[in-house]
Amino acid sequence: MVSKIFKISNLLAGLARVRFTVAYVAALAFVSTAMLLIDPQTHDRVIRNASTNVHNLAHGRLGTLLGSAFVVEACPLYFWMPFLTCLLVLAELQMRTLRLVAAFLIGHIGATLVVAAVLATAVKLGWMPWSITRASDVGMSYGALAVLGALTATIPRQWRPAWIVWWLAVSVSAAVIGGEFTNAGHAVALTLGMLVGTRFHGAAHWTPVRCLMLLNAAGFGFLILAHSMYGMFVGTVFGVLGAAVAHFAARRFGSATPDESMHTCAGQPEPALSPTA
Repeated sequence: MVSKIFKISNLLAGLARVRFTVAYVAALAFVSTAMLLIDPQTHDRVIRNASTNVHNLAHGRLGTLLGSAFVVEACPLYFWMPFLTCLLVLAELQMRTLRLVAAFLIGHIGATLVVAAVLATAVKLGWMPWSITRASDVGMSYGALAVLGALTATIPRQWRPAWIVWWLAVSVSAAVIGGEFTNAGHAVALTLGMLVGTRFHGAAHWTPVRCLMLLNAAGFGFLILAHSMYGMFVGTVFGVLGAAVAHFAARRFGSATPDESMHTCAGQPEPALSPTA
């Protein structure tokens, strides 16, 4: 009996450490399941009303800035949910809950507003058709990529330049090749996440399991950015070349300052990343 109580206590303590991930993934699962059960007309109406397009934002529907993050219309639930969960759990363990929430919201809302402003300007100047103002734009991809970008702060310093250049190269090439506003939004969200990550400093606790989680999270981010075979190929080529140049340049010209993002010893407490003043 005591052992069961102890196990339950450990489980609850573990879930408390990733409480944002648990709550957000549960909400996504509920909404996504409900979307599968409703009729096509209602489904389309939900997407239309939740979209953060120029039309909705121009009419003051600012609630879509948050609501759109809970509505996902692309890919089956069973495909993307495990990878998203892996990314968010890793980020919450490495950066703590408040930092994760800040990165997600800044990336999701910031990228949405940047894309909307650019589209509104392009339509006003006659560069894009008026129909683009009503295009559907929902999902968690902006927030997820911002979180992936914020994880830059936890990457060991010797690998950080390669990590940064790899993702910038992949996101920019995907934006150019894809040619859609969502592709550009992905690049903006990733960049915003990296900028947010510059405010986080401290030691990050890396274990083999967390490294495996990072690999899965990175694969998920790559699929969001480069979702075509051509985009994957070009992104990989430019990403690898850029990462290699950045890594060797950092080794050649970098300082010998101790790395504050290296993993801590297994027997020592895990210090949380903390924002600078």
